[in-house]
Amino acid sequence: MTILIGQHDVVTGYEGEKKMQANREKEVAQHHDGGFSVPETNSFGHTFRNYDAESARQDGVENFYGTNHINQTYDFVKRMREEYGKLNRVEMSIWECCELLNDVVDESDPDLDEPQIEHLLQTAEAIRRDYPDEDWLHLTGLIHDLGKVLLHWSFGELPQWAVVGDTFPVGCAFDESIVHHKYFKENPDYSNPAYNTRYGVYSERCGLDKVMMSWGHDDYMYLVAKENKTTLPSAALFVIRYHSFYSLHRSGAYRHLMNEEDEANLKWLHIFNKYDLYSKSKVRIDVEKVKPYYLSLIEKYFPAKLKW
Repeated sequence: MTILIGQHDVVTGYEGEKKMQANREKEVAQHHDGGFSVPETNSFGHTFRNYDAESARQDGVENFYGTNHINQTYDFVKRMREEYGKLNRVEMSIWECCELLNDVVDESDPDLDEPQIEHLLQTAEAIRRDYPDEDWLHLTGLIHDLGKVLLHWSFGELPQWAVVGDTFPVGCAFDESIVHHKYFKENPDYSNPAYNTRYGVYSERCGLDKVMMSWGHDDYMYLVAKENKTTLPSAALFVIRYHSFYSLHRSGAYRHLMNEEDEANLKWLHIFNKYDLYSKSKVRIDVEKVKPYYLSLIEKYFPAKLKW
């Protein structure tokens, strides 16, 4: 099922990235009836996704990306997908998984130091206010980061670099728009002629579902939802798998690998991203007040227990 929305202009390159971001910020700010508006600064008082700002977390964030970019190889991703794609770790409900994230903080994120459950509900509630009739998108906001349970001991307690951070394709050249790109020079795939060309192991317009992405919570939650036969539309699965794929939805990179369905779903990812990014704030959500609504959505789109 593909959900269509209005077309957006396609722009690429650095100037294109700035234009795309400015347009999306303007679109958010102009929401009617008191809708979601873009805050100027994150929880630390800096602009969002500013990887150069001086803050207590910046050195740690850059070190994280150095390790991530060196180790996220095609062979590593293939092994992780095979291992975790078995979904033989635990059986639990979506809400139980939400509660597991209470103690998780994403070390790759320069904008957030709150427990993940707070961010999930902030995102979902912001979307719900502006898109009241798109309940599938509300639920997508709630579950998009649930794959971060890979950090939990019961899932093998994977290191942060193998769970969080911006994602990117492996098996083809690393685009220069990827944050802290310089560290890819130490990745074995960087100098491997099978993987370091524009298309690598892929073909033009092959579709992103054929592309292996760097391993982490995005791809894992995509596998969990898909293999547990969710009835969410394809746009929701697209958002879940690619919401950290910033080189695509911020810079327009890798569009040569997208097919028509990807192009249609990308419009929803652009909408989702502003809530995922800009809803990171100190505003607290009354969990018990909103819980019944989200439990009803979980029941609508997922089985009572999922294999993880």
